[in-house]
Amino acid sequence: MNRDEIVDGPKPKHAQLRDILRRLAEQELPPGSAIPSERDLAQQYRVSRITVRAAVGQLVAEGLLTRAKGRGTFTARRRLDAQLYLESFTDDMRRRGLTPATEVLDCAEEVPPSTAGVSLGLSPHEPACKLVRLRKADGVPLAIERGWYNPRVVPDLPRHDLTASLYTLIADTYGVQLDHASQTVWAEGADPETAKLLNVRTGSSLLVFRRVAASQGRPVEDMTSWYRGDLYQVTMQLDRTDPESGPNSAKGGNP
Repeated sequence: MNRDEIVDGPKPKHAQLRDILRRLAEQELPPGSAIPSERDLAQQYRVSRITVRAAVGQLVAEGLLTRAKGRGTFTARRRLDAQLYLESFTDDMRRRGLTPATEVLDCAEEVPPSTAGVSLGLSPHEPACKLVRLRKADGVPLAIERGWYNPRVVPDLPRHDLTASLYTLIADTYGVQLDHASQTVWAEGADPETAKLLNVRTGSSLLVFRRVAASQGRPVEDMTSWYRGDLYQVTMQLDRTDPESGPNSAKGGNP
């Protein structure tokens, strides 16, 4: 049997078509390519449009296909894996073979929220550098960064070009190498402002990273980044160890 042929049998037709379209999206078409319309797919594979709609809907739910109102259905862009080590966005994108770009949306000296002020070790009402940037990869909006920077460590930061690697700028200009960070990750729906900047619908799933980075024990950065959930994912390696007893001590629990 031709692997692109849909036949009567124990496997539902919508599942057969789903497999055909999955192979098309994963192996044959580049990201952003249009797939045939529901009508064309129904005619090509001799199935009902209800069958086509079910197959396409499952792949949209899986993130392999994406619908654009009034334009059709397209293969989705591949998700990028979030890096769980301390690296700048610019260096990360270049290492992946992508072209990074940054647009500075806001940069000013302001009093930060109390949480950021505490994490940076500032006195109450002491100003810090507020920096908001839109980050792109190959021209596609990928993330919004809203960060606060310690003026005691990196004074007059707004005077510099902040469209390239900030970590490289801090190292080269201030002699400060960020060597430690704590990071928290959660999911959040896009608010109207963030959705517009990232070119997604309001309420779309976002991955949110809050990173507090330091250099030799001195807090430098408190940054929160909102990444598009359709283009970004987190992959972690997990070991079955007890963090309180060292890396070689296993702890009983659920398998």
